[in-house]
Amino acid sequence: MSTPRKARAIGFNHVALEVGDIDEALAFYGKLFDFKLRSQSDISAFIDLGDQFLALQKGRRQAPDDGRHFGLVVDDREAVRVALEDAGVEVLPGRFLDFLDPWGNRIEIVPYENIQFSKTDGVLRGMGMTDLEKNENAKRELADKGMDPA
Repeated sequence: MSTPRKARAIGFNHVALEVGDIDEALAFYGKLFDFKLRSQSDISAFIDLGDQFLALQKGRRQAPDDGRHFGLVVDDREAVRVALEDAGVEVLPGRFLDFLDPWGNRIEIVPYENIQFSKTDGVLRGMGMTDLEKNENAKRELADKGMDPA
């Protein structure tokens, strides 16, 4: 008897966050990030992240997140730090740049240069971000896995 083939998890298409109000969520995230809105209704909104997206869904009912979070990749982490300060949003203690949105979703801000995750040249061109590069550590991690770090 043969073992059934398993699908390989290869990435994320989107992350969905539950928020209390779609318009308030778009206003909050609009203070922190420059983004393109893909679509919006009374109960959801979709923010483009190039070839991925962030879904905002109305209806958050659970308590604020502690350790549970997602890492949002940005081109300029320090710009987010300043925007958080300007918006009066508390940066959570620790060595990372984490914060809670008004509905208790915990978000960690991750600079593109530091991570293995890579956008293709075509996606970067479409996003108008062709100047993004990886640092040496991220390039080495990719190369160690046999992936082209260029």
